[in-house]
Amino acid sequence: MTPPPPSVCEAAPDQLSLGASHASVGVPSGGSFWRKLIAFTGPGYIVAVGYMDPGNWATDLAGGSRYGYALLWIIVASSLMAMLLQALSAKLGIVTGRDLAQACRDYYPRPVRLGLWLLAEVAIIACDLAEVVGTAIALQLLFGLSLPVGVCLTSINVFIAILLERWGFRKLEALVGGLVMMVAIALAGELLLSRPDVRSIAGGLAPSTDILRDPSMLFIATGIIGATVMPHNLYLHSAVVQTRRYSRDASGRRDAIRFAMLDSMIALSAAMLINAAILILAGSVFHPRGRTVEDIAEAYHLLSPMLGVGAASALFAIALLASGQNSTLTGALAGQVVMEGFTDLRMPLWARRAVSRAIAIVPAMLIAIFYGNAGTARLLIASQVMLTLQLPFAVVPLILLTKSRRVMGEFTNSRLVTGAAWMAACLIIAMGGKLLFDLAR
Repeated sequence: MTPPPPSVCEAAPDQLSLGASHASVGVPSGGSFWRKLIAFTGPGYIVAVGYMDPGNWATDLAGGSRYGYALLWIIVASSLMAMLLQALSAKLGIVTGRDLAQACRDYYPRPVRLGLWLLAEVAIIACDLAEVVGTAIALQLLFGLSLPVGVCLTSINVFIAILLERWGFRKLEALVGGLVMMVAIALAGELLLSRPDVRSIAGGLAPSTDILRDPSMLFIATGIIGATVMPHNLYLHSAVVQTRRYSRDASGRRDAIRFAMLDSMIALSAAMLINAAILILAGSVFHPRGRTVEDIAEAYHLLSPMLGVGAASALFAIALLASGQNSTLTGALAGQVVMEGFTDLRMPLWARRAVSRAIAIVPAMLIAIFYGNAGTARLLIASQVMLTLQLPFAVVPLILLTKSRRVMGEFTNSRLVTGAAWMAACLIIAMGGKLLFDLAR
């Protein structure tokens, strides 16, 4: 049996998650509730940006334009699942001082952790595809650049996250928070212009079994789940919560878990509202006119004439660009956590990010050249479905680790929490299995 890993206090500096950023943000030992909450605020938003990346835009636009508000409940349900699973991820990192990838390396045999690592890398590449395509589309809409040129330019932002992390993790969090605010303000403006029907929105919050009878609806619903509950975010959250410096005794960890969960719930609630806003926008503008819009560029060109406001399309593109840049920043960190955690291979961040981005750029470039906007739209949605199929391979190890008393000690999950987590995992697995069955027919 694999021996338990060293505690965070015993671990060598090169074994700590996120290296130099580990425990780099101080938390007041005394002080008020609000001072502590502010000190802990940040990791939740780093994670939440993965829940509003260009892949989310594509699936939400497709769902809203084709089915109106009928899939709104999927966004709410997947966001609630995300809050639960991200809370377990944060707790694992705080209690053990190990991120999810490191914990898998510590407690699972070599063949299992090798398979989990490869699947996690596939998920990161799928996510990177969405970021590359989404950013290229935004650059095309705002500045008139061709898609292939926009795809090439996305390689430049590989170095943004590296510079920001060297300047201090708090600065990275501040930039991410600012970009999230920009997205929220732009989409709030779009909703005010579209004037959606509140009663119909309320009806869309009621669960429906229609997705089981309509393969196309299930495909989009599965994409929404994959775009919301992302595998790499579970690895990332267990690492970024360790950037806080707090007392490592039981009381300190208990406080850290409480504030980390508050930070996560607030940030993921904001992400849920942003995703809902995109779907509602599509449901109120495109669906009543019979326009099925799966192409982000098409949505941009239709918004201004349909709403009668010239700024509507510009607001949409600005929000998309901010979303893509945010996802790029956090994707770099997730890739670092996964590679170092599973393999203990320390690669310079610029090299790790360059490899990941190069793998994503090649298919994105080919699709952009030969199929244009229509091809990139299908690629975006397909990448999110791929994430859903990869998700169980991150969720199941997370549940098994956090319910283990050997791993978590007194912080082991309660039966209620474990039961809820298994229900979420079973739903994700069932939807992925049904999707594969429908595609195979």
